[in-house]
Amino acid sequence: MEPERGRAPEGAVDAGRTERELSEALERLAGGVQAAPDAYRTARGEWLRRERRRRLVLAVLIAVVFTLATLIGLWVLNQAPADPGVIFSGAGKAVVLGGVAAGPG
Repeated sequence: MEPERGRAPEGAVDAGRTERELSEALERLAGGVQAAPDAYRTARGEWLRRERRRRLVLAVLIAVVFTLATLIGLWVLNQAPADPGVIFSGAGKAVVLGGVAAGPG
């Protein structure tokens, strides 16, 4: 069955009516909603508390990581052998560089 000329198909009419009714219902619903007088202040206060908490957690995390890195570095340095190596023994031959003797003493 083909729709007659000049008439919209039944589905298009139903969709338009449904959209209109839905729009009217949402307008009535939105008209009945009233914000609390201090809603902005409350929301802003909650946001600021979350921001302060986030910054505090970040600061504590940075302090913990820095402390751990420092302790690990000190532990590694403490694990170095106590006896001086060959490089730092101080007993070596004098080396002649460009005609000038370089060495201990």
